Amino acid sequence: MSCSLLEFCRLQELKTVRDYLFQNQNTEAEEDKAQTDELTWDTSDWESAWDNDVKEENATTPTSTAEESVEQTAPGWLQDCVVALSPCSDLLVVTREQKAVFLSAKWRTDDSGRDEMTLAVSWSGTLSSEEGECVSSAICIPLASQKRSSTGRPDWTCVVVGFSSGYVRFYTEHGVLLLAQLLHEDPALKLKCRTYEIPRHPGVTEQHEELSILYPAALVTIDGFSLFQSLRACRNQVARATAAGNDVIQPPPLAYKKWGLQEMDNIVDHCSVGVMATSVFDQMKNASILGGFNASIKGSPPAMSQYVTVGSGPYTGFFYAVEGNSQPLLSHVAMAVASKLTSALFNAASGWLGWNKNKNKAEEEVAQKQKPKVEPATPLPIRFGLPDSRRHGETICLSPCNTLAGVTDDFGRVTLLDLARGIAIRMWKGYRDAQLGWMQIAEERGIREASSAPTPKRHALFLIIYAPRRGILEVWAMQRGPRVGAFNVGKHCRLLYAGYRLMGVNSVTSQGWQLHTQQVCLLDPTNGALRTVNIPFHLALSDKKSERAKDMHLLKKFTTLLKSKDLEPDVLESEAESLLLDIKHPAIKKQALESLLSLRSTPVSCLAHITSTLYDSFKNQDPDQVDETLLQFCSSQLKLLRLYCDIQDLNSCTDTIESSPETDSLEGINADLSRVGPILQRYAQFHTKPSVTFAQDSPDLPLTAPAFLSHMACTDEGALRVSCKEESEWNRLGNFFFWSSLCGKSSLHKICETLEQAGITPQQLLSLLLSMWLLREKEILQKPEETVQNLHTLLVTLSNMKGAVEETWDTQSISPWWQQVRNTCVQSHNAAAALLAAFVAHRVAKASIASRADSKLQSEWEAVSLELEQWVVCVRQLEDVLVLQTLLLLPPPQGSTGGAVTQCSIKTLLEGGAGGVADSVSKWVFRHNLAPERLKEILDIKYTETEQETDENKSQEDKDQSEELLVALCKRFPNSLSPDLLFAHCCWEYVVQWNKDPEEGRYLCWAVEHLKLISNPHIQLGISLMMWSTFIVKRFSSAAFLMEKVGKAPKDRLCRRDVGMGDKAVTSFLGSCVQLLQILMEVTGQLVKNEYHLSFLKYFADSAVEEVPAPEFSVEEVWSGAEGPVSIAELALEQRGVHYPLVQHHCLLASLLHMAMTFSMKVKPLSLFDSKGKNAFFRDLTTIQLMPNGDMDPAIVSLRQDFLLRVLTSWVQAIDTPSSSSDSGPSSLPSNGPMADWWPSLCLDLGSLLQVNPDILRRHLVYELYNQGLDQRAEQAMLEVEDKDVLGSQLLVLTGQRLSYSLLHSQSQTQPAMELLARLPPTLCTWLKAMDPSELRCPSVPLVQTSRLISRLTEILPENHAQYSLALHLLEAVEALSTED
Repeated sequence: MSCSLLEFCRLQELKTVRDYLFQNQNTEAEEDKAQTDELTWDTSDWESAWDNDVKEENATTPTSTAEESVEQTAPGWLQDCVVALSPCSDLLVVTREQKAVFLSAKWRTDDSGRDEMTLAVSWSGTLSSEEGECVSSAICIPLASQKRSSTGRPDWTCVVVGFSSGYVRFYTEHGVLLLAQLLHEDPALKLKCRTYEIPRHPGVTEQHEELSILYPAALVTIDGFSLFQSLRACRNQVARATAAGNDVIQPPPLAYKKWGLQEMDNIVDHCSVGVMATSVFDQMKNASILGGFNASIKGSPPAMSQYVTVGSGPYTGFFYAVEGNSQPLLSHVAMAVASKLTSALFNAASGWLGWNKNKNKAEEEVAQKQKPKVEPATPLPIRFGLPDSRRHGETICLSPCNTLAGVTDDFGRVTLLDLARGIAIRMWKGYRDAQLGWMQIAEERGIREASSAPTPKRHALFLIIYAPRRGILEVWAMQRGPRVGAFNVGKHCRLLYAGYRLMGVNSVTSQGWQLHTQQVCLLDPTNGALRTVNIPFHLALSDKKSERAKDMHLLKKFTTLLKSKDLEPDVLESEAESLLLDIKHPAIKKQALESLLSLRSTPVSCLAHITSTLYDSFKNQDPDQVDETLLQFCSSQLKLLRLYCDIQDLNSCTDTIESSPETDSLEGINADLSRVGPILQRYAQFHTKPSVTFAQDSPDLPLTAPAFLSHMACTDEGALRVSCKEESEWNRLGNFFFWSSLCGKSSLHKICETLEQAGITPQQLLSLLLSMWLLREKEILQKPEETVQNLHTLLVTLSNMKGAVEETWDTQSISPWWQQVRNTCVQSHNAAAALLAAFVAHRVAKASIASRADSKLQSEWEAVSLELEQWVVCVRQLEDVLVLQTLLLLPPPQGSTGGAVTQCSIKTLLEGGAGGVADSVSKWVFRHNLAPERLKEILDIKYTETEQETDENKSQEDKDQSEELLVALCKRFPNSLSPDLLFAHCCWEYVVQWNKDPEEGRYLCWAVEHLKLISNPHIQLGISLMMWSTFIVKRFSSAAFLMEKVGKAPKDRLCRRDVGMGDKAVTSFLGSCVQLLQILMEVTGQLVKNEYHLSFLKYFADSAVEEVPAPEFSVEEVWSGAEGPVSIAELALEQRGVHYPLVQHHCLLASLLHMAMTFSMKVKPLSLFDSKGKNAFFRDLTTIQLMPNGDMDPAIVSLRQDFLLRVLTSWVQAIDTPSSSSDSGPSSLPSNGPMADWWPSLCLDLGSLLQVNPDILRRHLVYELYNQGLDQRAEQAMLEVEDKDVLGSQLLVLTGQRLSYSLLHSQSQTQPAMELLARLPPTLCTWLKAMDPSELRCPSVPLVQTSRLISRLTEILPENHAQYSLALHLLEAVEALSTED
């Protein structure tokens, strides 16, 4: 690869720029042309004889002719302008005299649709402020962004312009003046900038940023950091002043150093090398030269800033300024700030002018009259120089590494300086008016050999020389290297070299940045093109490595060729072959060959031909000169390509395949297929439903040659082996080898013969065959008979290969060959395909063992039974897995929970332990939303069908599919799916799912229902205790503490915050807690000799006697090898017994919490217990805690009684429905919710446990029922009341309230009722008037019910009761009122 010129940008409106800058000259040229035309004579006659076409063109386009004439008259107009280009190439400044044009980067789309960058005019105008001053120099400095998200692009670009008056002004990209300062009264000759660069080596001194301004006898340096902050502040002030409408802006301080360069006659250019530290020897040498023999030497070498100037007398001067000798000049800044506080005029000696754009003329005159004060320069004598009296230096260009510099002079020479030694080391001649630039090229990746130790990246330095007199651009390698590139570019170009990058960057902010800057740009004014030089790094290498560099160039060219998409295969083959043969280095040639072989779009014939040609070229060479590794790689790839072509040809062959004759093995396989046919059809029906797949994952996608090469490898012995790493790669390769033959489209024997000759081991071929077989399960189930027959042929052929089944195999041991088949089937999740493969392998192994036994004189029954017994077990296990997987594939009904289908295999079931099958079925039960009662009915069918004959008319199709499959599965797993085990796993699955989503209270309810269905008390106790301690107690305690805190049933927000579920879910959760604790108490009672009632207080069953034996778990014989975690039932048996009073204590609390949440009552539940009771809550149920004993505090008992009475009142109000008060009798109540019929009995049971008199609760219940108008329910409840006298007194008042409402307060009072009221005894009348019917919740009760109530009162009140006579008077009054009605 050689040097090249790359165009990256083009200038627009170049003619507009030229016309604007040379407007006066264009006008004068047109006037001169008009005067010349008037003096000339007519030459049209004889000109037409020479060229008619030119005449016609000139006549039609007079305007273009005038423009061309102007261009021809001034072709080098750009050389008369001051041109500055930003290093980022996004801003170009062209100035001449007082005028300037700014061109900014823009993107546009060309005719071909490609985006390209252009530079368009963004601002044009006049820059000078002083009369008679002109632009003498300019520079564009991009300023880095301070945002954290910045990646290296500049925030904005500052244009610095130096004028002949000595002013230096700073502008934005849009021509807005930011800062103007007079640093010296002579013209500003040159502006140069140095920005931060990351040191490449530890010994390199880190250079700081600065801006240097050269005057004829002075040099001003401005610190980059101070300048960066000042320019940012000025720009912000401009923005604020523009927004506020105020043009006067306070400038920030600006620090600078000013050196007076002495002992040099004329200075025209300079460069600031930066801070340098001399060695100790150089320090002693310099001290001796400057100070003489007795000079004193400091302990450490001083840091000095080096400046190099060019001009005359001497030709080149070297100046050294010791750091710290000169302080920055800030006095003018203080004076400017003080003057601006006292006067509005710019009358200070600060040097700032032009901050007020709208000054009136008087202010301008005053400002012009008062010259700013100029600070004196610090003298800086020259240290040494290169004296040449006749030679005058013109320009100097500093290299990026700050060690070299190029100097041009008036003799047409270019001199290369070594700045560290101060000598000229090289000179070129014949370059008059030359323009210089530098390029530093980093080393490319892949050129250097990889090594364990990281090496720093190398850089190469090149000098760019543009000779405008000859119109040539040259590239020279440093320091004494040859010319590596030359281009004819024209005589009027400008070479633009910045020598710096972004300002405002430091070692911290530059980390991770990718600065996109151009080092050298060539501007062609004829077409406006901006081009940069592309230089490969290898051009800087020595001749010894040039061959490798050429190979790298060929490799890049080869890679580019492979990426081209519109090449014909023949052209690609010829060019790639030529390039491969030209590459000499073995490593690069191997890399190129690997790139070719990994190309997917290349035909395999092309790959094989190129590889074969390369291999033949190696054979024709001297063996000592051929790299053995490359030769072996080429040979192996060629062998693989030929195998790929052979297999591809066999798969596309359409020859008729001879079917193998039927054998005993095939007959046995057909019998097996007919036996499992129904379940296979059912499995295929569920398994082949449509699903989303991706094209790249399709098994029908053809295997490309590069993919085949990546899946295969060649051993040192020349044999082939499979090198697939992922399962998908095995599947694709096996599909490429065997699927066509399995479908009957190609010859099975030819395929196997080709693969055997290639040297692939039978074991790997068997793995490929089985992986493909399992992958193609859906297609196999469509034609099981045909594919199974072909698989049988393939297995027989592979088994007969050399190395498959060892000749010395002892039939008393298990064959590794068949064990490989069994291992694959055991691990497979494709149950049907694995079962079919096991059928075939079983029959082939049986036939092989039989033939081996027949070949011997004696038959070995033990060996036969040992191997075949393994197959019998494997086939039985696969049949079980098939039935289980079919059940799991059954789609759930609409509206169920759903979820992913559990994939099972023999391996997963064995690793799942004894409860693996039950766990899978429990997940299926959850997915299908199967109710516990329905599951129990299905399990009962399994046992009833064995004892009772089902109806013959009932067909199998009429049964529910899930019921049929589950029953069949339970028959295959009688031990693993026993009812108790299945119910235990279902219970645990539901409680786990509830813990994931506590809002679904139905899950916990069904978990408790499954728990109830477990018949064995030991399992039931253990599961209950595990549920409580693992999932329940934490949320239960949170609910209790929350209710205790708020003093009432909490709202939804508080429940979600503390308990993790809504208020309705908390109510359901507490109800399930009550049932769970009741089950614990019931099971504890079953595990002892006598069963006690739940409310029995003096019961302490801390250790259960062995009245009910613990169950013994077992698994089916074929699944006896299960090893894994113990099942839930086995864990349940390991649980300890519970402390009955503690369980009962928690059950009391759960019931109280459930009551409070159900009826939304105000209560502090923990306050209903004493200190002992509170401390016992939420403890481990298996421990013995100090429980409350003896009589409870009457205050606590009173609180308990009040709570229970309010619960009864709430229940009575909840059940008051229109149907409940009808004459037909009390309606049936629901089993759950606040209207459940068991709430009164629960209150009575709790009352006896909480030391509350139950008769008080019964009397309150009867009274509340009568008060609600539910007389029939009240009469039933009245039968259980013991103290009838107190109840009679209470009901007598209620009867009086009813009668008072009917006679005195009813709106529909009748005349007979008023007459009856007048006939009543005065005592009764007064008593009725004293009654308050508003206390009745249902006052309008039929008189028949009131009469019946008074009759009951006369029966239950004794005759000697004080209110018995009042009851008789009421009875007579009601009967009289009923008679009148």
